[in-house]
Amino acid sequence: MTKPRLRIGLIGTGFMGKAHVFGFAVAPRVFELPFDLDLHTVADITDDAAARAAKTLGFAHATADWRTIMANPEIDLVSITAPNALHKEMSLAAIAAGKHVYCEKPLAPLAADALDMTLAAEAKGVKTQVGFNYLCNPMVQLARQMIAAGELGEIRGYRGLHAEDYMADAAGPYTFRHDPAGGGALADIGSHALATAEFLVGPIARVMGDCVTMIGERPDGRGGRRAVTVDDVGRAFLRFRNGATGSIEGNWIATGRKMQHDFEVYGTKGALAFSQEHFNVLNYFSTADARGRQGFRRIEASPDHPPYGLFCVAAGHQIGFNDLKAIEVAGYINAIAGKTAEPFNFRAGLRIQTLVETIQRSSAAQAWMDVA
Repeated sequence: MTKPRLRIGLIGTGFMGKAHVFGFAVAPRVFELPFDLDLHTVADITDDAAARAAKTLGFAHATADWRTIMANPEIDLVSITAPNALHKEMSLAAIAAGKHVYCEKPLAPLAADALDMTLAAEAKGVKTQVGFNYLCNPMVQLARQMIAAGELGEIRGYRGLHAEDYMADAAGPYTFRHDPAGGGALADIGSHALATAEFLVGPIARVMGDCVTMIGERPDGRGGRRAVTVDDVGRAFLRFRNGATGSIEGNWIATGRKMQHDFEVYGTKGALAFSQEHFNVLNYFSTADARGRQGFRRIEASPDHPPYGLFCVAAGHQIGFNDLKAIEVAGYINAIAGKTAEPFNFRAGLRIQTLVETIQRSSAAQAWMDVA
């Protein structure tokens, strides 16, 4: 039986734009999806850039004007990987046109903007997704299951960290990520640490933030210098609603770190430790082990941890970053078809931006703050 077609428009063809395309390309070949996916139109900054991207990535059409995608009634889903400050305008245009929206994080520079986007999507009845694909890792899913099943007992403590070094060079240029309208390490990568913390341990109730700018100015690309006011490092102490305490850090000047998205969870019966640098492994400690035999054991990703087995039939052979994007896409496509709930919709993205802003306000006030 012929499946209905879902036609996709992509805005932006950088790192995350390509990751979205990989997800759209791989997901139908790994999962049994309710739609066939068509790469319809790609938008980039110039006609030439868009045409090259269309040829390379497999889109049928190209444009230098993203509004063309919104105006085209053939397109059903808009994938937004443009700079953060453009997410709101693009998303609202897509929603107004009745299109589903897949937007990379952070959802919007301000929680107020994210709320406008959320309410518009819910009123229109379109399905939304925010790109937090680290949560799709079978090992992170396993950690959540073990915590929910009580295998760690009562959760007492949590530590989360997302550290990279792509802004460590003080001679590096000022970019859209340094713009106060949509930048800062806490919003850019600390958002992943916050999403993982709540995914595993539950809602965060109170925060004490510390946001620090270490590189106060950068080259502006025109021979001058431009002041930087956003944080290079954002940290927070956390109080979870269930009584657990913890901390998170987002750090984009962590020299030598390329992808350190780590967490540790401590409970009365056991503990878990995970690092994105070895993300096919979850380390588990159990107090039930005999004295003299205790220690963290490696749980290797395998077909016993769905959907790993759809990608590889052999344990320990590993899946990768783009596979997580395919898993994210599959969940979203099933939600569009009404088969499942949206995995991480705009309201979930609004929650993360609310946490980010609360930590930023807490840092400025040097005081604990409740999360709305």
